[in-house]
Amino acid sequence: MAAKSKHLRIGVDVGGTNTDGALIDPARASEPDKGILAWHKTATTADPSDGINEAIAALLSSASVDPTQVASVTIGTTHFVNAVVERDADRLAKVAVIRLCGPFSKHVPPCVDWPDNVRELVLGYYVLVDGGLEVDGSLIREIDEEEVRRECRAIRDLGIRSVVVNGVFSPIDTVERQEERAAEIVREEIPGCDVVCSKEVANLGFLERENAAILNASILAFARRTIRSFQEPVHRLGLSCPVLITQNDGTVLSGEAAARLPIRTFSSGPTNSMRGAAFLVQGQLKEAVMVVDIGGTTSDVGLLLANGFPRQQAAYSELAGVRMNFSCPDIKSIGLGGGSIVRPGAHLTVGPDSVGYRLTKDAKVFGGDVLTATDCSVSADPSIKIGNRDLVANVLNEDELGEFKEVVKHKLEKIIDTMKTSPVDLPVLLVGGGAVIAPDGLKGASKVLKPRWSEVANAIGAAMAGVSAVVDTVKDTEKKTTTELLEEIKLQAIEKAVEAGASRESVKIVEVDTLPLQYIANKSRFIVRAAGDFDYSRTLADSGVPEAPDEHEAVKQHNKPAKGRGEQQKTEVDIATYRPDVRDRTWYISETDLEWITIGCYILGTGGGGSPYSSMIRLRQMLRSGAVVRVVNPVDLADDALVGCGGGAGSPTVGIEKLSGDEMLEAQRELAGVCDKAPTHMIAIEIGGMNGLQSMILGASSNMDVPTVDGDWMGRAYPTKWQTTPVVFKERDIIWSPVAVADGNGNVVLMTKATSDLQVEKIIRASLAQMGSSVGCADAPVTGAETKRWVVEHTISQSWRIGRAVANARQSNRVGKVAEAIIDECGGSDAAKVLWKGKIVGVERTLRMGHIYGELIIEGGAVTDEETDLDNPFQGKIKIPFKNENIAAIRMRDDDNLAPERQEDVLAIVPDLISLIDAQNGEAIGTPEYRYGLLVIVLGIAASNRWTGTQRGIKIGGPEGFGFDHLQYQPLGKFVKPVSVIDEFDTR
Repeated sequence: MAAKSKHLRIGVDVGGTNTDGALIDPARASEPDKGILAWHKTATTADPSDGINEAIAALLSSASVDPTQVASVTIGTTHFVNAVVERDADRLAKVAVIRLCGPFSKHVPPCVDWPDNVRELVLGYYVLVDGGLEVDGSLIREIDEEEVRRECRAIRDLGIRSVVVNGVFSPIDTVERQEERAAEIVREEIPGCDVVCSKEVANLGFLERENAAILNASILAFARRTIRSFQEPVHRLGLSCPVLITQNDGTVLSGEAAARLPIRTFSSGPTNSMRGAAFLVQGQLKEAVMVVDIGGTTSDVGLLLANGFPRQQAAYSELAGVRMNFSCPDIKSIGLGGGSIVRPGAHLTVGPDSVGYRLTKDAKVFGGDVLTATDCSVSADPSIKIGNRDLVANVLNEDELGEFKEVVKHKLEKIIDTMKTSPVDLPVLLVGGGAVIAPDGLKGASKVLKPRWSEVANAIGAAMAGVSAVVDTVKDTEKKTTTELLEEIKLQAIEKAVEAGASRESVKIVEVDTLPLQYIANKSRFIVRAAGDFDYSRTLADSGVPEAPDEHEAVKQHNKPAKGRGEQQKTEVDIATYRPDVRDRTWYISETDLEWITIGCYILGTGGGGSPYSSMIRLRQMLRSGAVVRVVNPVDLADDALVGCGGGAGSPTVGIEKLSGDEMLEAQRELAGVCDKAPTHMIAIEIGGMNGLQSMILGASSNMDVPTVDGDWMGRAYPTKWQTTPVVFKERDIIWSPVAVADGNGNVVLMTKATSDLQVEKIIRASLAQMGSSVGCADAPVTGAETKRWVVEHTISQSWRIGRAVANARQSNRVGKVAEAIIDECGGSDAAKVLWKGKIVGVERTLRMGHIYGELIIEGGAVTDEETDLDNPFQGKIKIPFKNENIAAIRMRDDDNLAPERQEDVLAIVPDLISLIDAQNGEAIGTPEYRYGLLVIVLGIAASNRWTGTQRGIKIGGPEGFGFDHLQYQPLGKFVKPVSVIDEFDTR
């Protein structure tokens, strides 16, 4: 008798509450029953293998199928992510980190931004050694093998059995293979240990990749035990097939691969639901689909792209307070579910609080005494057969039921609109047990579908998952065209997918992205994703996951402290009573002050300047190491004081991978040798963005130890060095020469003479490409008398006040009023105003001469739950052109594409500040983060009179300085000088 073919698939999703299962015949997927032969839902057990065993046994019994016909069992699980979220010391092992970085990243050690309890639990040791690459593939430093061996012996002596190796630009390292070479040494010196190369875990983004690799290494021993526990019931039931594990992008890993890279499974649950929902409506849709999974407490919303994969988060994800850059679906959640508590009144509310898993006990429809969304839905719709409808017959009157429906409808429409990638209506799929509360029609939805079997969509998605692979690399475009390089990278991605288990004939390219790199000649970043079906013919059974030596001892280690200084616990600050430390006309910066200043700096960046996050982390480390950051009022400067200036310049792509070393200090030292005079104070070239903190970093360094001036040369961020107030006043022929530029790796450029400040800018930009595309700059000191005439005063104070306002709005749950709070701190309604509120509906970018140019379009509308579109005064659209920073806010007309901007439509224009903040949290949004769907508030803030007081200032910093010669500057309000923190809080 011929053997029966292996063609059936089993999907199992092991959740915190339930374990769901589905048995599918893919050959019958086009039939009305979708080939779903059986489904089962059972309670998750303490030992997950028991629940898996019960689910699979029930499926086989219900469908009466022969186990030999099963081609695969695919499991989705939250076990690995729960180990991290719950900070479980029994499941997390200590990890040692070896960085291959040379002189870079020393100021941002591993796990520096982790919550204290997670870092103390996981990080056992770290060391920075020679190694690392530049963005062009050239060496920062060669590996010193003896240095690595010496550190391995120290790790071994501590009893640590999990090691991460992380090298600068390792994801593009295909020649030197530094991480692999270091890993071989680790295995030789510490036999049987777990070694994780960061490039295997995630792509470009040094700190975030390292974080992901550390968490991955920490749960390896637990992952092996867990996956073996998944394989045991499969074998026990007589199935001879591979056990696969779903990962974050909706595809699968073999059990062996998942045991090496468990972190890739962390967000697979929502993805399984999305893929399962799409499978249930296959054939009906051939476009992107919005999936809304409504549970008892929340509604999780994600976008399933036309290629069949969930849209991924643009840059970073966060888990247990740890920031990472591994692939993760872009999911948004709102407090709306079947158990959401309904409160009638003048304004009926639904949620966000919920009875959750107590629904069948607490809801009125089940005899309880809490009014829930399920109760109201059953009362309003006789076709919903849940509980006892007689118990909810009169819970709300007809008007209240109508209001309930409108509230639910509005909440769903708003979250769906936020997740869309274009204004076009999309199909919406409703899944989950709480889907009964949703209406049959939604604004923004071309159709609303509630498919059958949606309660086990997660198991169905697991059963039907495919295989994928990503290549993320930087290539030289000088000798080969972008098209030629793309074809080569596509072939690499296809081969990588086949190696991961995909059948070659099924693999397709599903994602391609090409990003030219700023300030880097002939270099582009390529990101290509390939995906296909799992090739069952290559593996008929699981080879199993081997048990590593001492595996059960890996997490039973002494709680050894990490090498280096310990971190302080963050305490909640009473914002209303907090007073900064100001003594004798000097402000001593605390961690609280730094946090608020950082928030304000990015808002004052007007879209540019780069995120100050990494600079904040560095300065916070300095404070915790005993550094003293002093800030003084510019009015107190002696006329003969020498005020130096310094900051960073370079490509954002390099900045996320090659973290700063001592390049800024090196530039200062070299310049001091030329100038033959050292600064007595430091000042920021721009308060906006990351350079807003550099003057404090330099001033507080042990090499300088000088105060920082409460002010800067821009009062914001500008894209070029000649757009500064000293150039506006032009009391000298040239301001920014001499200047020093250092790359932090031993290369320094000194420019002792120049013909103009504009020429200085051009030469520095040209040097960038040959110096690793990231440099520190130092400018010659100016006198205290000059500083007092040129400075934009009290901008550190202004940043502090803006940040305090945002922090207070969050702490008091009044983020909806954050814009008004910021306006109050910037001089009130005469000096600042809300220019617009709405949603980003369009953004275009292009790279020219090292700067990012573009245009943003925002459609007016409500941005908080308290607002409605009818109440919103901002109707229509505005556009915001930008050159690194925002240039103007201009109301659009119907003929906008046919005519240039009109003066009467200008809401605000440079040099006035135009800043975008996220309406959901009050954070600044920089131009690299602009994307469709963000709900934003556009703020306008009057520029300093250092810019607006003269025609030269308006010419350099105004419309003409950005090529908008057809528009004239019109002040949006009257500038109010920021109140000095020193003047207000001095205790003398």
